[in-house]
Amino acid sequence: MSRTPHGQRAGLDKQPHEVATMFDGVAERYDLTNTVISFGQDRGWRRATRTALDLRPGEKVLDVGAGTGVSTAELAVSGAYAVGLDLSVGMLMAGRRRRPEVPLLAGDALRLPFPDASFDAVTISLALRNVVDTGAALREMARVTRPGGRLVVCEFSTPVNPLFRTVYLTYLMGSLPSVARTVSSNPDAYVYLAESIRAWPDQAGLAAKIAESGWGRVAWRNLTGGVVALHRAVRE
Repeated sequence: MSRTPHGQRAGLDKQPHEVATMFDGVAERYDLTNTVISFGQDRGWRRATRTALDLRPGEKVLDVGAGTGVSTAELAVSGAYAVGLDLSVGMLMAGRRRRPEVPLLAGDALRLPFPDASFDAVTISLALRNVVDTGAALREMARVTRPGGRLVVCEFSTPVNPLFRTVYLTYLMGSLPSVARTVSSNPDAYVYLAESIRAWPDQAGLAAKIAESGWGRVAWRNLTGGVVALHRAVRE
């Protein structure tokens, strides 16, 4: 079994400080690496997330696991006030240099530093699987969202076509670390990321977790054939 640079077994049994340290190590070239390994699909996924949130000018939206704030900047295109939050100080520092206009805060998804019902909407993109307790994070996001507010989770998922799924998993486990090695500042971290994607629940499995965590009207839509899924829900 492959391991992260710090000896932690790749999978879903990670601790917050280990995740933060890992992302500190890939911060400088993280956005570029994501674009390369996703063949440019990441830009479309961010736009789809913004559209699914149906943000309006003047609304407040929280972007959890924002990293360098590239996703937060996309949300702000809607005219909403978008705030990004991430556990990795290295990612936040890189983001503040590149996007000084984007509000980026340090914080833990399990203990969000905001009062109840602070936001009209909340989102997390390609980061929920890196949280040690998925249910607790979803409940925290529900706590800081007003009743009737919206959630969108953009996360890697399970391709629906069996043949495409086989090709995708072959790329994920065989080629992704090699591709990352050409562009990433810490390519070994992408072994962890690949294994965390493979171990993640499918679309229905994640929908069930969301429904158990204070959210109603849960639905999902596949992107790129199910490589990524957008899960939408409403705060009850």
